[in-house]
Amino acid sequence: MTAPAEPSGAGVPIASARGRWILLTTVLGSTMAMLDGTVVNVALPRIGEDLDADLAVLQWTVNAYLLTLAGLILVGGSLSDRFGRRRIFVLGVVWFAIGSLLCGIAPNAGVLIAARALQGIGGALLAPGSLALIQASIRAEDRGRAIGLWSGLGGVGAAVGPFLGGWLVDGPGWRWVFLLNVPLAAVCVPVALRHVPESRDPQAHGRFDVAGAALGASALGLVTYALIEARSGAAAVIVAAVLGVVLGIAFVYVERRRPDPMVPPDIFASRLFTAVNLVTLCVYGAIGGFFFLTVLQLQVVSGYSALAAGAAMLPTTLLMLLLSARSGELGERIGPRVPLTVGPLLCAGGTLLMLRVGPAASYVRDVLPAMVVMGMGLVALVAPLTSTVLASVDPGRAGLASGINNAAARVAGLLAVAALPLLSGMGPESYRSATQFDAAFGRAMLWCTGAFVAGAALAWATVRSPAPEACHPRCHTYCAVSAPPLEPREESG
Repeated sequence: MTAPAEPSGAGVPIASARGRWILLTTVLGSTMAMLDGTVVNVALPRIGEDLDADLAVLQWTVNAYLLTLAGLILVGGSLSDRFGRRRIFVLGVVWFAIGSLLCGIAPNAGVLIAARALQGIGGALLAPGSLALIQASIRAEDRGRAIGLWSGLGGVGAAVGPFLGGWLVDGPGWRWVFLLNVPLAAVCVPVALRHVPESRDPQAHGRFDVAGAALGASALGLVTYALIEARSGAAAVIVAAVLGVVLGIAFVYVERRRPDPMVPPDIFASRLFTAVNLVTLCVYGAIGGFFFLTVLQLQVVSGYSALAAGAAMLPTTLLMLLLSARSGELGERIGPRVPLTVGPLLCAGGTLLMLRVGPAASYVRDVLPAMVVMGMGLVALVAPLTSTVLASVDPGRAGLASGINNAAARVAGLLAVAALPLLSGMGPESYRSATQFDAAFGRAMLWCTGAFVAGAALAWATVRSPAPEACHPRCHTYCAVSAPPLEPREESG
């Protein structure tokens, strides 16, 4: 039976036993999704070998999850507000665990891809609820500390992920990368049901934007299919591409005319919000492509084991874990323009350094410098970008703004994983040949570099300091973007 919602203004102290249980629940839930994101890429070469799969199957193994997650994550947030954040969170954890179990026992590539899509649906229900449970359940004066603990413990999970994923792939096998989520869910669900209070938004109203969600997910799926299968030259690819574009246009049309759209068009009236989301598309597309291809390069070309390839990513994660908070504070002091410009440029430097990583690459001489520079770029970029997204809209729409930006980041990664192999000339069997993959990897890193530079240029051109507080009070969120200053006006009286 659902527990009554906490009264307005009430909350659980983080230092209490129940507060610690709430924190444990949210950390376990977010860790499931985070581990999945960090360990699956490491397992891709072994998955391809075991299932006798070509490169397209490896792309779909990543993208089937991203497709349903990106298409439904905003719906997941709405369901949480309407029907109860704990209820939808628990449903998401169970759904994610079932999808993980099906991935772990998949007898062939088709079942694995379908199970990954199911995982993405669970992630779309789970991800919005993790932080929302803290916001709704922990008392106001403890929320900052609770969010800090949640972020820090989640960062530890992200740091452990590459080691754990590599060890599982080299040891028990790649299937345990997915099966690992089942015991985590077995702990998370009963703790949530026993210790986490139910909460919902009493002002949630209107119908769900089923048409918008269906159109958006279908458009993404068709475009992704066209990009991944473009090498075949089949007529179905052209049909899918055209239909995907048409459905994308229909999605915009529907969202502009619905009274309760999934993505309200008026939120893009903030030019800062629009600009930062365009930067997000550039940089997160490059980030997704970089990490997808780098773990393949290290294993296919440089001869690293799965454990060594996963561990190679550790400096990037550790730098973000140790320095992101300070980067956020610096961004608040100097404004978003410099961090959002310098961060992508540093990331571009990291992708260029990866061009040195080839056969028999030395970790210290070749791989480590690229990972450190990439990590410093992400440190400079990620926290200020998130803060700017939240600051670019009214506080009451911060959750919606965060959800849209999260979806934009997922869509960017989805399209990058689909498009980069095509743009760099990777054939279906390229990942089985060190020579072919190495040549295509170099071209792909140049594409990633271009995307990072485009993001930096866009940030420099559209985002500027000083912060909004220093500008004319009538500017509101527009003061942080490049726009003509408002003419002074004499006030009567």
